[in-house]
Amino acid sequence: MTGAGRGAAAPSADDGAAPPLPRDDGTARPPRQDDAAARPRPLDRRDPLPLWAQLRADLRRRLDAGAFDQEFPGELALVGEYGVSRHTVRSALSGLRAEGIVVAERGRRPRLAGHDLITQPLGTLYSLFALVEQAGLRQRSVVRARDVRADAMVAGRLQLEASTPLFHLERLRLAGDEPLALDSVWLPADLAAPLLEADFTHTALYDELASRARVGLEGGREQIRAVVPSPAQQRLLGLPRSVGALAIDRLGYAGDRPIEWRHTLIRGDRFSLIADFSHRTGYQLHLDSRYPGLRPAS
Repeated sequence: MTGAGRGAAAPSADDGAAPPLPRDDGTARPPRQDDAAARPRPLDRRDPLPLWAQLRADLRRRLDAGAFDQEFPGELALVGEYGVSRHTVRSALSGLRAEGIVVAERGRRPRLAGHDLITQPLGTLYSLFALVEQAGLRQRSVVRARDVRADAMVAGRLQLEASTPLFHLERLRLAGDEPLALDSVWLPADLAAPLLEADFTHTALYDELASRARVGLEGGREQIRAVVPSPAQQRLLGLPRSVGALAIDRLGYAGDRPIEWRHTLIRGDRFSLIADFSHRTGYQLHLDSRYPGLRPAS
């Protein structure tokens, strides 16, 4: 057994009992079974199982019983509930984080991993800005670059000469107050030059493209793959080491002309892709698309 939590007073057997709840007439009634099941149970310091492992198991049990639907308790609240040290609580949360149950990051309150998940249906043209706002979160961005430059590789993907000037925008996208994605986009400067005057801290690129340049995206194709972010990307996105990311490469079209190349690195614990299928419409999956051969999706 580790020394975590040593010295804390052991909770009494009564600590796990739920207090009587009032009836409508004001008299006490016995606690409901689900109320009691969601409450913490005392940890046994005589058990060979370490305290942090006992705590992790009890938190799992409480989650299964419907506890923490509104909010996951912070470290200090768990210290008070279980009478253990903060080190013990952190060790238990580390295990839950490794299992993908909670997101527990230094300096931030733990939360259930499934909360505030941004979902995106496959096969539709979408805006990350709109998805975040539809989820009830305010989208804002930290603009890291906004300029006109040449990039031979991107120009080739847009079927342009290598030296063609390109509008480039790089943003750190936030959902609420938390980082969600690193987003880089390139468009031909002859179309997108008016975007140099736009304020991209809280606006959608496609809205600005339509209003300022009178250009609308009509379709395209994406390649989505799981990646391990670099240490610098992990720091920018606030990602724990145990959490991966999705890399999304998009080639967007206006009519038959490719006008947008976008690379987005998005947190794997905050974004989910879903697909609909049926006997009538079927389901199409494109594997290992290669950039030079990308064409508008039919």
